[in-house]
Amino acid sequence: MNDTTDRTDMNDRNGANGANGAGAGRVSPPAERHTVERLVPAWLAETERHDPAAAREARTGWERGSLSAGAAQDLATWVTARVTDTGFNEDEGPRVDGPARITPADKDAVHRWLAEQGHRI
Repeated sequence: MNDTTDRTDMNDRNGANGANGAGAGRVSPPAERHTVERLVPAWLAETERHDPAAAREARTGWERGSLSAGAAQDLATWVTARVTDTGFNEDEGPRVDGPARITPADKDAVHRWLAEQGHRI
């Protein structure tokens, strides 16, 4: 990826990864972005039910391409708490129901993406 390319949309930032940023066992940046885009609507919908003002602020930030520090931390906490696919089968552990299938790798991808956007998680 050319570092001189204009990247105005936060969903397209990739500078932290460079050309070889996706190492073994690491989700590629486009996949991280896809994961975030898949999970943010579920996070916003749940936030709307519990704190409409915070949801409006987060949605506005998301649509403008810049989450506030508070919204980023809320997203990080939400995705961590909502991991639904733990790798356990029904006999080995609890099933966590949620609005979206969220794996530990999805959680890690969201956390990496937030860090790449400059947020401390």
